[in-house]
Amino acid sequence: VQLQASGGGSVQPGGSLRLSCAASGSIFSVNVWGWYRQAPGKQRELVATITKGGSSNYADSVKGRFTISRNNVKSTMYLQMNSLKPEDTAVYYCNAELTPPYEYWGQGTQVTVSS
Repeated sequence: VQLQASGGGSVQPGGSLRLSCAASGSIFSVNVWGWYRQAPGKQRELVATITKGGSSNYADSVKGRFTISRNNVKSTMYLQMNSLKPEDTAVYYCNAELTPPYEYWGQGTQVTVSS
């Protein structure tokens, strides 16, 4: 599975961004798709996941502001981020989890929220 993340950038607090993760390869084997982020000096953390069946899960810090989705026709996953805060600043990574221990990561895309 190959993942290509895009859509990051700089935005003011309160703004919005939409991240995309284009997938290719054996994507039919993926059980859970996810977005993670890593801020400077911090560990990588879960942002949101969506299962093959469409069930989603969010970190408490982004609930109500971020929405994860997938377009199966385009083999692309999205993260719509609204009401962005400075603490959302991080490198965002997309992830594809197959039957453990197999998982794949995209290259990361920088999101900066600053006035």
